[in-house]
Formats: sequence, C-alpha cells, structure tokens
Amino acid sequence: MNTGSKQGPSLRRHKTTGHAFARFNGKQIWFGPYDGPEAHARFAAFKAEWEANGRSLPLDERSQAMVTVADLVARYLEHAEVYYRKPDGTPTHEIVNTRYTVKPLLELYGLRCAAEFDLRCLKTVRERMVNSGLARTTVNNRVWRVVHIFGWAAEEELVAPEVYGGLRALRPLRRGRSRAPETEPVRAVTWEEVAAVADLVCKPVRAMIMLQWYTGMRPGEVVQLKPADLDLSDLVWLYKPQRHKLEHHGKERVVAIGPKAQEVLSPFLLRVPQPTPDAPVFSPRDAMTERHARARAARKTPLWPSHERAQARKRLSSPGRQPSVAYTVDSYRRAIKRACAAAGVEPWSPNRLRHAAATRIRKEHGLEAARVVLGHTSAATTEVYAELDQARALDVMRQSG
Repeated sequence: MNTGSKQGPSLRRHKTTGHAFARFNGKQIWFGPYDGPEAHARFAAFKAEWEANGRSLPLDERSQAMVTVADLVARYLEHAEVYYRKPDGTPTHEIVNTRYTVKPLLELYGLRCAAEFDLRCLKTVRERMVNSGLARTTVNNRVWRVVHIFGWAAEEELVAPEVYGGLRALRPLRRGRSRAPETEPVRAVTWEEVAAVADLVCKPVRAMIMLQWYTGMRPGEVVQLKPADLDLSDLVWLYKPQRHKLEHHGKERVVAIGPKAQEVLSPFLLRVPQPTPDAPVFSPRDAMTERHARARAARKTPLWPSHERAQARKRLSSPGRQPSVAYTVDSYRRAIKRACAAAGVEPWSPNRLRHAAATRIRKEHGLEAARVVLGHTSAATTEVYAELDQARALDVMRQSG
C-alpha cells in the first residue's frame, strides 16, 4: 500500500479558507485554522495514531470528529469548482451562489465540529439570513444549499447520515408567515419602455432586444446565438442553443424564429464579412466599429492620411482594452441599463422581454401556446408532447414571430 513519503504526510494550508489539512492514504483530513496552535497539535496526534495503526487511517468516527464546518465547506467548494461547470468548461453561477450562502454559516459555526451541526444551528443560520434583509425565497434557496452541502458531506463520509437527515426536517419559510420580505413579481416590460431605449443602444443590442421581444428566448440564449445553431431551411427558422437552462436534464431547447424576428436577424447574417459558423452573431466588437464610424461621420475636420497613419501607430503601440468577442448576459443587461438612464426611464432587465413575449402570446393564442413557445415543459410530459410542442410553436411563430 502506497502511503506517501517515508516522513509521512505534511500539514498544508488551504488558500481559500486558511485551514490546515493533510492527505492520509489519499483522503483529505482537516485540522482547523492553520495559524492556530490547535491545528498543529491535532495533526501531530492524528499522525501519531496513523503511524501506530500501521500507516492506516483510524476509525471513521475519529476522522469525522476532527472535521469542522469550515473544513467541510472548503472541501465542498473544491468539489463545486469542478462539478458546477458548463460543457465548455466555464463555471456556472451556482459557485457564486454557494459562496454567498456559506458566509453566515462560517461566521457563526466555522470552528464547530461538523458532526455537531444540528437543526438548531441551521435555524440560527437562517435567522442571520433573515436579519440581513434577504427575501424569503432567497433565504429558502440558501438554506437548501446548506442542507445540500451536508448531504454531500454525508455521501463523502465526512459526517454521519443522521446529521443530514436531521437538517432536512427544517421546513421552508412560508409566504406571509415570516419576517423575511417578499420579492416583487417580475413585470413584463411594455413596448413604450422598449421604444424609449431602442435608439440609444448600438445595433447588436437593439437586435437582441427585438429578438427577445418577438421570440421570448432567454437572455443567455440570445447572447450565444451562432449561425451554426440555426436551421434556415423552412419558413420558420429554428434555433437550437448549445447551452440552455435545462440541458443538464437532457432536454432539447428549440426556439422558433418567425418572419418578424427573421427581419431583425437577417442583416447580421448577411453582413460583410459574414460571421463564421461558430462566431457569435452579436459581438461588442461590431458595436465598437459602429461607434467609431459614427464618431468619424460627426467629425468637423477631415481625416487626413497622416492622421490615419498616426492613429494606426497609436493602436499598435497602445492597443488598450479590446472588447470581447461575444456579449455576456451581464454586459447585455448593463447596456440596457445605461440606455434606460440616458432615456430617463425606470431601468428594466432583458429577462422582462421574455415575460412580455409570454404575456402577448398567451393573450393572442392561449396559455398552452405560450408554454410551448417559451419551452416550459415538465419532466412528466416532455416525452408525450415533444413533437406536438414543436409543431404548435412553428404555427404560432408563423403568425406572430
């Protein structure tokens, strides 16, 4: 059996949490804050028992008793950094949500033994969240994540399954029966609000806004739109996003693009030079080119060849920060918020365009039509209605998209 070097494992410092850990027989054991004397003493005692046990781990109960809540969280964050990633390797927002979630947990119980974290402790953490002003739904989501972390720890044998089972007994906060405030429902943006900013944004952002308005696609779907994901062989175009909200459930997302949305999209597909199949249709670099063209057209003095050569040399010597190849949901949202501020209207987010499309389609074609166009399907009915949903979505978008 390979047990490492002759000297045995050494104590190491975890960069994120500042806690001490060591690897024994391939298993990571935690000993508390690295800068504290207790960690080094616990490590020395544990290593002595490990040596006395023939360089084998002590009983699991002893190992679990040495794991603090902070140690457990550090282990889980390492797991989350690997697990919560999109197919292209980029991290999902779940990692950020988890980091916000564990803040009150670590502040209150970071040094407590994880095996002693019980229902009363979880209620105290929840109370801290409520006192910080978080909305009820946000509190419930974060408490669920805490319980999920301990569920993962039970699976990894860091805590006993009974610890996880006890935490699951906590019921979520109910509407109107807690001090946590309620969130305001997302309101559909009106056409007047859209028109107020349409002329204040660049062409790519304006096109993304109108595509969402007509098709009801999600912000994350419109920013990643690529020619390779489009099927232009029929009267209604089909868009199959490479990444979407429910892909990890094995569901396919198909967005139907009708004549009105096609009119918005066509100039970007036919522009010169045409985008490559895997290049994003909407790019901040196009917005920069548009902005520079407007600035040149507004010049009061001619741009002489010597000026052009000087500007070219300046770009080579000091290129500065270049715009990204593709928009992100955040940069798309910021562009809209800036335009709202310039127009003097209440800021609205791109997700409200999806709500607007849902409201309009439901009013004109019924609730079921809105469900299939927006891709709202339950796991139980996906297999039954998959073909029917797509056919109905095509029919709806021929008329209104």
